[in-house]
Amino acid sequence: TTRTAGPVPPAVKPLYEGFAARDPAVLLSALDPDFTVSASAGMPLAVGRVHTGALTAVTGLWGVVHRTYDIAPIPDAMWTTPDETVVVHGWYEGTVRRNGEPVRAEFVHLLRVQHDLVVELRQVTDTVAWGRP
Repeated sequence: TTRTAGPVPPAVKPLYEGFAARDPAVLLSALDPDFTVSASAGMPLAVGRVHTGALTAVTGLWGVVHRTYDIAPIPDAMWTTPDETVVVHGWYEGTVRRNGEPVRAEFVHLLRVQHDLVVELRQVTDTVAWGRP
């Protein structure tokens, strides 16, 4: 169960449901078309950079990751800061598809939501814990 402190914008729930289901349509329904994600430097598969556009994020970042890993971010706690940034803490949990090696990497996501859509995600994760597939 995810712990929450205060109200969290409704767009956050379908984002993490989409991650859990690995469902591009659900992910896209939660994202602004001009969505920007900053993936942590040092991520495997050379995806650690800024990705601009919801479709680019879904195909060029998360699609690449899901071809190599069966993994999803599992939120442990969520809260909204006074400046309305949503902070999500949890663990990426899954496996490397090639060899079944387990992966458990801590993360923090910083989200900005506008007009009921996620417009920005900044990822901070333990990139070493992802291993090198």
